[in-house]
Amino acid sequence: MSGLVYMMSDKPRGVIYTSVTSDLHGRVSEHRDAVQEGFTQRYKAKNLVWFERHPNIVLAIQREKSLKRYLREWKIRLIEGLNPTRVDLYERINDIENMYRPHPNMDGWSNYN
Repeated sequence: MSGLVYMMSDKPRGVIYTSVTSDLHGRVSEHRDAVQEGFTQRYKAKNLVWFERHPNIVLAIQREKSLKRYLREWKIRLIEGLNPTRVDLYERINDIENMYRPHPNMDGWSNYN
């Protein structure tokens, strides 16, 4: 099963929510429809502004934990690298190929180059 790491926001340079899922369409729909109480509902973070595909959910979870330690400005640069205008990417999920490609010297990732 593949995994996806994603970021939601309320507006350009607004709040940033980072999470992981195996079903991006379904999970973003839940955020948009405020199915569960929490951060995205409280801060109205309903726009999918960034996502990254991983070969499996374990690697996606590792990447999510890493991203949560990033400084805010680093996250903004990452978002703007994929989505310079920070538009909602929900309708374009299937059109965007953003596969994570780790540095070749990283241990444990040699099979994913």
